[in-house]
Order: sequence, then structure tokens, then C-alpha cells
Amino acid sequence: MRRERTGAGVGVVSLMGRSLGVVAAAAVLGACAAGTVQSRLAAVPALTVAAPEAVGLDARLRTTLDSIVVQGLTEGAAPGAALVVGRHGRIVHMRGYGRIDTASAAPLVTDSTLFDLASLTKVIGTTTAAMILEETGWLDLDRPVRDYLPELDAPDKAAITVRMLLTHSGGFVSGAPLWRDAPGRAGFLRVMNERPLAYPPGDSTIYSDWDLILTGWIIERITGQPLDSFLDERVWRPLGMRDTGFNPLSRTRVPEGQHCTVTLQPGHPLLPRIAATENDTVYRRRPVHGVVHDENACALGGVAGHAGLFSSARDLAVFAQMMIDGGQYNGVRILDANALARWTARQNRGSSRALGWDTPSPGATAGRYFSPRSFGHTGFTGTSIWVDPERGLFVVLLTNRVNPTRRSMRHEPLRRAIADAVQAAVLDAPVREWR
Repeated sequence: MRRERTGAGVGVVSLMGRSLGVVAAAAVLGACAAGTVQSRLAAVPALTVAAPEAVGLDARLRTTLDSIVVQGLTEGAAPGAALVVGRHGRIVHMRGYGRIDTASAAPLVTDSTLFDLASLTKVIGTTTAAMILEETGWLDLDRPVRDYLPELDAPDKAAITVRMLLTHSGGFVSGAPLWRDAPGRAGFLRVMNERPLAYPPGDSTIYSDWDLILTGWIIERITGQPLDSFLDERVWRPLGMRDTGFNPLSRTRVPEGQHCTVTLQPGHPLLPRIAATENDTVYRRRPVHGVVHDENACALGGVAGHAGLFSSARDLAVFAQMMIDGGQYNGVRILDANALARWTARQNRGSSRALGWDTPSPGATAGRYFSPRSFGHTGFTGTSIWVDPERGLFVVLLTNRVNPTRRSMRHEPLRRAIADAVQAAVLDAPVREWR
């Protein structure tokens, strides 16, 4: 079980020797110049491109980020990565690094390369859908889960609410290989219902895939639509996020229990645009490319509330800016601004969890300087997104760090180093370190 971490985590790698000087400069300048850059920038309805110095960032940021990412890939963090950084509606850095696979002839990563987002699905997809349904009055966060999913009728599950699912405090274990013994939705629900809880509902916080798997099914029961269809209709298409969706090689749900083998399609024309993940020696027994890496999501047909979504750096930049702009982008409103602020705020003192989202804490992947009102999430495949509404900036890092195996952990200090470099480059607002 993975309980909420509150202590120090993996150490942060060097920021090319510049971090202390930039942080000191930011602290001094921030005291007298906070907000001046944003106030003189023209409002833009959609993302545009600008130099770092145009939005109050150190002009050396791009070079610093290039150095950090190249060093990380050289040290084995992943075969490839895509990074996008934006502030005040401007993209100041967006590029790909490395290749989509370990082979020297594999295609280069670009800002439009599709990555398996893993657990970013929980926030980019499922949490967003749940927010929309709460705003319409169709979803009550404080109702028992069994009101929406009557199959979850075991006595120890009676007190679990939707809110508990979204804060990972419902009592479920952190996860289990349900694909092995109970493939398909009916089998998953049966095991979830039968297995004893790890702790009384609301008593603790254990990050669990089961929480968002169940939330995804609740969304489908309420809407009468598959999760992927609802999101495409209400989020991806309105925002113009053409790279985002489940099952990218077919964009249709795979029959449950077929181990996603029907979507492994060597030679598919889209494969050069998709980052390859693990060489699976246990489940599919072949390299995984263009198919969801997560085994449980795979057994559910590639569409699940906890994993399965694919997207690109350029699409996630749009999503992040929509969140910064209070739920709207380019004239299209997706979320209510007040609800967004409530959902992305920490829900209790004992955990860093918001509703679906996470928030910064000592040792977290957000690094040392993201402001307390920031929110973000990470994915097992090596993906992450962090949004800082106080400073109007976001950082999206996509990697395929599980290629060829999931043993590499070099991506964790890479995430922190990038986050720290971006925040340290802010010259018009004070930078305060988490302690």
C-alpha cells in the first residue's frame, strides 16, 4: 500500500549550477515587480508563442531546460520526452527530445508525439467529467457509491462516498492484478465488492486505481455514454484537442477480456507518432506500442477511469491553459471557475489530495517552488502535469520511462529538476521553498 507521503523524497538534480542565483534574483525582483509583466501583456483567447523574457521568465530558461532533459535522457530516464512550459497564455518552451523507442533509427519525439498518459487519465479525463456532472447536478459527491453502482453492496462498502473515491480515502487497497483473475467489468466489480477494505472509509489516504475505475463507471451510469465518448463530446472536441483519446490505433473500445491483443497492430501508420512503452514479458508477451500499458485498463478494453488516455504535449498545453483560465479556452467554457477552484484545493490537512488532483508537498514531483494553490498529477509511464494559477504557469512533461522496463526511476529527479528550473526562472514574483 502506498500511503500519502509527507517527508522528503528523491533528491533534486542540479539545475546546471544556476538555480541559487536565479532564485535569489527572483526573490529580489518579485518584491517590487510582481504582476507588472502580466498587467502589460495583451489578453489572448488561445495559446500563442513568446520568448521567456516576454512573460517575466529568465531568458536562459530554454537553454537550461534543454540541458536538464538531455542530461536526464543520457542517464537513462527514458528513450524520449516532450516538454511544454507556458505562462500568461504564452508557450515559452515546447519541444521533443530523444526517440519514441530505444532503437537508434526510431522516429524522433516531437510536440505532437502521443504518449500513454497512465494516471494522468484520472485528472485530464475522469475528474474533468465528474466536475462537469457535479455542475449539472447529476453527480452528488456525498452520496454513497452504491447509489450509482448497486453492485457494490458489501456491508463494509456502505459508507464509501464519491468524494472519498476522488480523495483516495474510500478504504480500497492500492491496487491488484484484476486482469489476471477477473478480466472485464463484471469480474472487477465482483472482486472489488468481495475484497475486504484496507482501512475504514475516510480514515486514511491510500492512492488507489480502484477509486477512479469506479468513478469512471459512475460517470457512464449517469450519462448513459461510454467514458471516452462523453469526454470526446464535452472536452476534447470543444477544446480542439485532436491528439487526445483512448485506443489511438482504433479509437473504439476493445472487447473486454481480450487482453488488448486485437489492437496491437504492427505497421499501423500512426505508430511512428506514438511513444512505445514496456517490453511486456508477463501479460501480452511482446513490446507494447499504441496500446495502453496498464494491464487492468487493457483488460477493460483500453477505456478506464484510471488509465488508458493518450495525448500529446501540445494538446495538454491547451488543457492546462484552460484550467488556468478558470475552465474556459478560446471562447469555449468547459468547467465552472468556482467549482474548478474548489476541486483543485487540498481537501484536508492530513493529505495533499484535492478532488482527483494532487497538490504540492515536501518531496513531491512538483519540486520545491510551486505555490500552495498549485495542482497536478503524475502517471506511471513517466508523465506529469503541474499548474500554478498564482503565477499563471504550467509545466507538462511526457516521457516513456517504462521503456524497455519499469525499473528505471531516473524520471523522478528529472521531473523535480524541470519544475524547479521553471519556477526559479520567474523574475516577477517571489519564489518560496517548500519546507
